[in-house]
Amino acid sequence: MRAALATGVNAPLSLIERQIPEPGPGEVLVKITACGVCFTDLNLVRGHFPFARFPVVPGHEITGTVAALGSGVPGLSVGDPVGAQFLYDSCGHCDYCVSGDQILCPSKRITGIVTDGGYAEYALFKGGYVTPLPAGLDPVAAAPLMCAGLTAFNGLRRAGATPSSRVAIIGSGGVGALAIQYAVAMGARVAVIGRSAGGAASAKELGAELFVASRDTDPAAALKAWDGGADIILNAAPSNEAAAAVLTGLAPDGTLVLCGYDNTPLTLAAQPMVLNRLRVMASPSGSPHDLRDTLAFSAQHHILPKVTPITLDQAPATLEAMGSGSGGGRRVITFE
Repeated sequence: MRAALATGVNAPLSLIERQIPEPGPGEVLVKITACGVCFTDLNLVRGHFPFARFPVVPGHEITGTVAALGSGVPGLSVGDPVGAQFLYDSCGHCDYCVSGDQILCPSKRITGIVTDGGYAEYALFKGGYVTPLPAGLDPVAAAPLMCAGLTAFNGLRRAGATPSSRVAIIGSGGVGALAIQYAVAMGARVAVIGRSAGGAASAKELGAELFVASRDTDPAAALKAWDGGADIILNAAPSNEAAAAVLTGLAPDGTLVLCGYDNTPLTLAAQPMVLNRLRVMASPSGSPHDLRDTLAFSAQHHILPKVTPITLDQAPATLEAMGSGSGGGRRVITFE
């Protein structure tokens, strides 16, 4: 089978041939249909994950079909359409695992960073960490739901989004565009904060009622003028500075959710937080049950990202373009 391999920090991906693996006990061999190219894949080759295992096949936004099963994998059959996510596996016995919060397990392993992921024609996954795809969900367009969709949906849900919420989304890229659609589908009123007015039209098409261009307007002041501020601000941009800039745009008892971030310190003014009982939380992607909920909600509300299919041969250049800021939309590697 063909695969793309990350061999080290700042090294370009290598295209290789290797044997199709065989599933052992508890494992599932997936013939991959599609794998999203995620900003996390770029951060892998930039060296942002000190626990990464090189060489490794990147990719964690995976859809495919079950090609073979090892022993001890209930609930799946050969030919079933499935998805695989950021979380590869966890210890299975700590308090987080037994309560269904496997994403918080101290011993968790991450797909495409510690174990081989989806930039390949086939990959092995653990049986309890692949998720059946709902009927009728396009497997190519659905690939980014395994990370970007899960991150956006779970972040909103963990922050307590309701039909009465005012939700502001910073950034309308991969995670942000899906967060807008999920918040609208949840019944919330939605504002979007982008760098320039060029993103206003697409944000309004996705259902936002307010767009704030941060280059032209103080985003916190604009949110505060929006009926007293946002109940939830979800940062989908890879910028701690962008998140900090909107803190005072929260309504009292509001929550700032970090789904996007960078490697700089997050500096927040304490006084407005204390006086208004503001909260700041971070949300990783999610556990297997969270992905099931994300996919079910996406199918019910017909929420899918706009994607551009590419070939595996185009993956190295796509990552390089993403690093230079010229990626131009959500790319998905397809194998069929």
